[in-house]
Amino acid sequence: MKENIEEIRLTEIVGSELCIASEDGQKAHDSIKRALVKGKRVKISFKNVDDLTSAFLNSAIGQLYGEFSDDELKSKLSVADASNEDLVLLKRVINRAKEFFRDKERFEMATREMLGEDDVAAN
Repeated sequence: MKENIEEIRLTEIVGSELCIASEDGQKAHDSIKRALVKGKRVKISFKNVDDLTSAFLNSAIGQLYGEFSDDELKSKLSVADASNEDLVLLKRVINRAKEFFRDKERFEMATREMLGEDDVAAN
């Protein structure tokens, strides 16, 4: 019996070895989400990725934590062909995403305060 796994190669989605732009991360996210919604397990391949940014990973993977439970993502997502450096960055992005979606309102309020948006609105 064939296992229900879809491999998503980031370089194929992006069309380059540079996985840096959040717009490209959104394309990867959309592919990952489509597979998850269909009930598939997803193997994300970092093969041939030369450059990777947190902006890309936030779009591609981080926002999934606002759409699926942590347990579901743990059981359905896997990573292949990633360097140790990429894995460290991915772990940081995932941890930040979990914190953000656990208390999204607090994070948004802190961001507004930091940017001084509350002061602007009061004037």
